[in-house]
Formats: sequence, C-alpha cells, structure tokens
Amino acid sequence: MNSLFLIGSYLVGAIPFGLLISKAAGIDVRREGSRNIGATNVGRVLGKKLGALTLACDLAKGYLPMLLADIYLPQGEGRLQIISLCGLLAVLGHMFPLYLLFKGGKGVATGLGVFLFFSPSAIAVSLAIFIATVACTGFVSAGSLLAAALAPLWIWLFGGQGVTVLAAALIAVLIWIKHYENIGRLLRGEEKTWRRKA
Repeated sequence: MNSLFLIGSYLVGAIPFGLLISKAAGIDVRREGSRNIGATNVGRVLGKKLGALTLACDLAKGYLPMLLADIYLPQGEGRLQIISLCGLLAVLGHMFPLYLLFKGGKGVATGLGVFLFFSPSAIAVSLAIFIATVACTGFVSAGSLLAAALAPLWIWLFGGQGVTVLAAALIAVLIWIKHYENIGRLLRGEEKTWRRKA
C-alpha cells in the first residue's frame, strides 16, 4: 500500500494543470511568457483568473495525496515518513513530470500545498512574507524564493516533527534549484516585474 501512495503522489503531482488550462484557452503556455507551466506564467499570459485556477490545482496536487495517505494509511511506525514522502514526490512530479518528458514547473504552488498540510500556521506567515516581498520588490520570484526558504523554519517553530521539517527543507532546496534562471536574472537586474510601468 505504501508504494501505491508514493507512486500515486508522483503521478498526481506530474499532472500539468497549467498546460491543460492554457490549452483549453487555446494557447500553449510553454511558448509564451517565461514558457513555464506554473501559475505565475499562466497568470501573466492568460490573466489572473486562470492563473488563480492553476495555482489552486497545483496546490491541491501537493496537499491531497498527503491527505489521502493520512486518512487511509494504518497507524504504525514510519507513517509520518510515508506521508512526508508523498508530499515530496508530488513536488518532484510537478518539477519533473513523466507526461512532459520530465520538463515541468518550479514547484512553488505544489510545495505550498505540502507546506499547508504540514502547518497551516507556518503557511500564514510565509504568505505574509511572500506578499510583502512582492509588494516591495515587484518580483514574484523573489517572494517565492524567500517564502520557500523560510517555510521549514516556520514549520519547525510551529511544532513540526523532524521528518516534516526535513521534507520541507528538501522541497525548499529544490525550489531554489529550479529557480536558478530567475536568480540569475534577479542578480543582473533583468527579472520581469509585476509592477505597472509608468
């Protein structure tokens, strides 16, 4: 049963909702904007409503596999480790989806779903940091990177167990790795901003 939950978590995480939503709107989001299938690019290309829909779907595919594992896995040693692995595999599925030859998104929204399962209180703090960072800098990537980096700390401070903090830290590292191009653009002053130009 553990293997079924783990494999299922990856396969669910690999569903490219951003691409499916953009295709339904008549556009291949992989050829527009930043060419990423994540919610930020969908929102930039197709508008806030479809961006929000993509965000909700990507968040759900991180949260729901863990919730189902929590409901159906029997009590016993190692249970929390399996649930945490379900979250990590969902994020890996989003980043490296089998359906798209392992070329996926950056994992922020799916990671958010995992963090939300670990600690809603920690997500409330991270969301506040994200909003403040984007408001101050105009860069969604900067807000995502800072919120992801600090999420494991908040999860730990709000009582998260070692395995959940470790899983959150691994997801944060993966998010930073997948944002390497954004980091380069931020350092060069070339990153796209959400602020309206005067």
